[in-house]
Amino acid sequence: MAQIHLIHLLSLLTFFSLSTAARFPAVIVFGDSTVDPGNNNAIDTILRSNFPPYGRDFKNAVPTGRFSNGKLPTDFISEALGLQPLVPAYLDPACSIENFTKGVAFASSGAGLDNATSNLLTAMSLGEEVEYFKEYQHKLRKYVGKSRANYIVNEAVYIVSIGTNDFLSNYFTMFTGRFLQFTVDKFEDFLVSHAAEFLTNIYKLGARKILFAGLSPIGCLPVERSTNLIREGQCKTMFNEVARNFNAKLQRMIADLGIKFPGLRLIYGGVYDLFSEIINNPSRYGIENVEDGCCATGKFEVAFLCDSRHPLTCRDASKYLFWDAFHPTEKTNYLIGDVTLHLILRELI
Repeated sequence: MAQIHLIHLLSLLTFFSLSTAARFPAVIVFGDSTVDPGNNNAIDTILRSNFPPYGRDFKNAVPTGRFSNGKLPTDFISEALGLQPLVPAYLDPACSIENFTKGVAFASSGAGLDNATSNLLTAMSLGEEVEYFKEYQHKLRKYVGKSRANYIVNEAVYIVSIGTNDFLSNYFTMFTGRFLQFTVDKFEDFLVSHAAEFLTNIYKLGARKILFAGLSPIGCLPVERSTNLIREGQCKTMFNEVARNFNAKLQRMIADLGIKFPGLRLIYGGVYDLFSEIINNPSRYGIENVEDGCCATGKFEVAFLCDSRHPLTCRDASKYLFWDAFHPTEKTNYLIGDVTLHLILRELI
C-alpha cells in the first residue's frame, strides 16, 4: 500500500513539476515538532531527536533532529513540488542562505501558540520564529536581490503546524496556571487569537499563500491512551472533542482573515479526518498498530527516552501509525503530506 501511495505521489511530481515550480519557488515552515527538521539541535533544550533510532530510515540512518524515523510531511511536499527533497532547518550550522532559497523551516519542537507553552518546554516561541523569518528575508535580499527575494517570499507556500503542545503539555498538565485561568473553551479562543496575530504578522511580512494545519485526534496519541485511567488503552474522547472544537474555531478565523486581507490565500489543512480514517481502517493503509509507538514500549517514550538501546523498538516502522509516543512514522508523514499536497495544488496554485 505504501508503495502504491508513493507511486501516486511521484506521478503528481511528474505532472505538476513544471507548473508548480514557477508558482511555488519555496516551502516555508513554522510550527512545532511535527515540522521541525532540527532547529532544536541548536538551542538549549532536552527536546531533541538528533540521535538513534530517530532517522533510522533515512539514507545512512542519519538522525537529523526530525522527530520521526525518516522524513516529515513538509519534506514530501517540497520534493513533490520539484523543490528539494528535504526542507532545511534555519538554525542548522551546516546550512547557509544558499540552502534556503527553495525552502526553510523555522519550526521548533515544543513550541506552542501560547508563549507559556514554548517557555515550559524550552522551545523557540512562535514570535522568535517570526524574528528569524525577518532575518531570513534580509539575508535573502542580499543574496538574490530585492526583486527575486520579494518574489520568493510572496509566492512561496507557507505551512504552519502547531497547537498540540498547548493542550497536552500546557493546559491539561496544569503546570502553568492556564487551567486555572481559562475554561477550555476560553483557552481555545485564546489560542485562536494568537494564531490570528501570527498569521497577520507573516502576512505583513509578505506571506500570501498559507496552509494552517489543525489538530489531529490528540486523545489518540499513544501517551494519552496509556494514561487513560478511565478506559485503559482507549483514546481520550474529551481530548478529541477539544481538538475538534479548536479546529472549528480555527477554520472560522481562517475564513475571516481570508476576507480581511487583500491577496491572502489562507486555507485550513486539517489532518483530523485522515488520522481518524487510519485509526478506524488501518489495514487499508498497510498499518497494523495504531495504539503504540514503534520506539521502545511505545507507551510514553519521546526524545531522550526513545533511544537505540531499548530492546522493544519495532523492526518495521511502516506498520505503525506512530513512531514514538507523540509523533507519526515516516509512512504516516507521507500520507499527511499527500493529503496536504492535494489541498495546496487545489487551493493555492
